[in-house]
Amino acid sequence: MFKMNRELLQSTLRELDQAVYNHEQWYKELIRSVVCGLPHDQREFSEDAHRNCRFGQWYYTMIPSELHEHPSYLSLEAEHTLMHRLASKLLVASMNSESVSSMDYDNFASALDRLRLNISSLKHEIEETLYKRDPLTGVRNRVSMLSDLRYVHEMVKRHTQDVTIAIMDIDHFKNVNDSYGHPIGDKVLSAVAEFLMQHTRPYDKVYRYGGEEFLVCMCNTDIETASDVLERLREELSHFTAVAEKGVPLSVSASFGVSSLEGGSSVDEAIIRADEALYISKRSGRNRVTVWDSSMHTDLN
Repeated sequence: MFKMNRELLQSTLRELDQAVYNHEQWYKELIRSVVCGLPHDQREFSEDAHRNCRFGQWYYTMIPSELHEHPSYLSLEAEHTLMHRLASKLLVASMNSESVSSMDYDNFASALDRLRLNISSLKHEIEETLYKRDPLTGVRNRVSMLSDLRYVHEMVKRHTQDVTIAIMDIDHFKNVNDSYGHPIGDKVLSAVAEFLMQHTRPYDKVYRYGGEEFLVCMCNTDIETASDVLERLREELSHFTAVAEKGVPLSVSASFGVSSLEGGSSVDEAIIRADEALYISKRSGRNRVTVWDSSMHTDLN
C-alpha cells in the first residue's frame, strides 16, 4: 500500500504508463539496430546508460519520494541496470559485425522479462491502492470486500479452510466528531485503521465497512481462535491513544460482532450475523466481543 493521496497516485500511474511506453520504444530501436546493423547511440555504452534513457530519467528524477522505499520500486533499479549492461553487449557484437551469442541474448531477454514483471507488479499495487483502498484510512474498501469475501467463501464451500469475519464499531465515535470536529475524527479513524493493520496477521484483511465500522476477515481461523484474537485486540485497543488534541490524549474503545463464514449460507448472511452480534455488544455496554449464535435474530431496524 502507498501512503499517497489520490491525485498523486493518479499522476504517478500516468507517468509510469508513459515511462513504460518510452521503454518499449527504446527496446524496439535496440533490436532494430542489432538486427539491421544500424549505427548505435553512443550513450548506450556509458556506465550510466540506465540513468540516461527516458525510463531511467523517470525512475531517478520524476518518481514521487513516497515510493522510494517501496520494495517494488527498489526492485526496478537492479533489473533495469542489468538489462542495460546486457544490452550494451549486444550492441558491441553488432558494432564489430559479430554474431550475437545465444547466451548473451537469452540473458538480456531474461533481464527484460524480469524488469517487465516488476513494472507490472508496481503498476498493480498502485492501481489496487487507487481503486481498492479507502482514501482516508488506507484499508481496503467495501467494493473490494465483497469480491474478496466471495472468493474465500468458495474455499470454505470446498472445505479447504475456516474463515471468520468480525465487524468492529468504534464506541461513541459521534462524541468525538461533536466534541473535536470532523478533522480530528478523521485522524482517529486513520489511527484506528493503522492500529488494526499493525495488530492483525499479514494474511488477515481489514476493510472499511462504513463510517466508523471496519470488517476484519480472518482466513484459516475458526470461530474460537478468532474470538480469542479479537478479545486481545479489543483489550489492546482500549489502552491505545488514537490522537492527542491540544495535549489531551484521545482514547477509544470498540465493540465487535463475530460470525463464521459458512459454506451452507451466503456471504451476506455471514455479514448480517456479525452485525447482529455487534448490536448485542453495543446494547450490552460496548467495548466487548460477541460471537453470533442462533438466539440473536435481532431486529436491526
